[in-house]
Amino acid sequence: MKFIFKIVLISFIAGLAGAYAFQLLLPKENPPATQTAAPIQQASDKRNLTVAANPDLVAASAASTPSVVYIKTAATGYAQQDIFDLLFGGGGLREQKVVSSGSGVIFSNDGYIVTNNHVIENATSIEVIHNKRSYVAKLIGTDPSTDLAILKIEAKNLPNAKLGRTKDVQVGEWVLAVGNPFNLESTVTAGIVSAKGRNINILSSQFPIESFIQTDAAINPGNSGGALVNSRGELIGINTAILSRTGSYTGYGFAVPIDIVVKTVNDIIQYGEVQKAFMGAEVAEITTETAKQYELQDYNGAVVTYVEKEGVAEKLGVRKGDVILKINNEAINSKSAFDEQLSYYRPGDKITVTYRQGTKVKDGQITLTNREGTTEILKRETVTVEGLGADLETISKVERDKLGIQSGARVLNVRSGLVGRLGIEEGFVITAINKRPITAAKEVVDILSRLKGRVIIEGVDKRGRPSYYQAYF
Repeated sequence: MKFIFKIVLISFIAGLAGAYAFQLLLPKENPPATQTAAPIQQASDKRNLTVAANPDLVAASAASTPSVVYIKTAATGYAQQDIFDLLFGGGGLREQKVVSSGSGVIFSNDGYIVTNNHVIENATSIEVIHNKRSYVAKLIGTDPSTDLAILKIEAKNLPNAKLGRTKDVQVGEWVLAVGNPFNLESTVTAGIVSAKGRNINILSSQFPIESFIQTDAAINPGNSGGALVNSRGELIGINTAILSRTGSYTGYGFAVPIDIVVKTVNDIIQYGEVQKAFMGAEVAEITTETAKQYELQDYNGAVVTYVEKEGVAEKLGVRKGDVILKINNEAINSKSAFDEQLSYYRPGDKITVTYRQGTKVKDGQITLTNREGTTEILKRETVTVEGLGADLETISKVERDKLGIQSGARVLNVRSGLVGRLGIEEGFVITAINKRPITAAKEVVDILSRLKGRVIIEGVDKRGRPSYYQAYF
């Protein structure tokens, strides 16, 4: 019995010793307080992320939807006659009424509304519907370079949009697209800001400003001119375009940034047109090709591809192949950033330009000019002749220098009449009629009213290519 007790005692002591040795070999653990601190912090982080990633879009929708309107337009279009018209006495172009729709945003409570230029382009009548009430809208002005247009309706105390700021827009933040796609009024879709400063080459004006906010919120036909708002219900952009092979939403939409919208709207209301500022130079993205072409070692900035003769950039010392780095200390890393920064200024404003020339970084102050090379406030003057079926405007000095022509008149708002029958496209610049140079828009009307017989209209198209049309009077 004593022998068994000794064996049990020795086994028990051996077990205690083994357990103690095993504990010594284990890695030391953190104290309990430290163990619980990490999970508590993680839970707190998750709660914060959940709040940031899921803002109150219901409140944002409620705040922004009342300021979005439905726009209906009617226009006169022309189509080729069908086979029956040709067989039974028809010929040429057939007149037809074209009805379309889009969206708009109430900019001020006294009835100013911002929309896209392409929504109301060539419209003979514009109707705005808000809260089931219909208004006849007056077109105040347009800016093809940003694809924006300003309307006015006779109403008071309207729920105008609360404005945000372009600088505050962050890639990845939640946004809402509010509009009227497919004639469905007051539709709201959600997504995030996918990118900023996008240039997608969709605007066909001479000096387009493309620095779009890109979003994956669903934007479809009819959304054009509608609101892009942030999670606070603030207007941060005007929805303008979709990237699609089918004509409907397939992934991305694009909006004009609010700061550009505000400048455009204020200029049109105050002056009748946008007071666009020029510095006498144009730039391009720095890519592998342009870097090789201009022997650039650094991909920062935007490379200068054109310098206007005797323009303010040339007077500063900027040369073709130089790289614009900053405007008023704002970094320039793309053509869209360059165009956007200049769009915030008016002729007569002074800016500081930082640029790299070779290996040297330079800076200097310049005074921005208008399209005629002066600092005066300009107002667009167009000539409208119904028989011609289009509007005409005298081409500016900046455009003459760029196109390499002495003078001319641009064709705008093609409707019908002679211009429509000849198939002259909008943006065509008439430089001569029967070899007589055109120096002003009104000369086109004067010359055509007196000519009889064969008429040859010479000029350049909107891509700068020489072209001509023939007519018989």
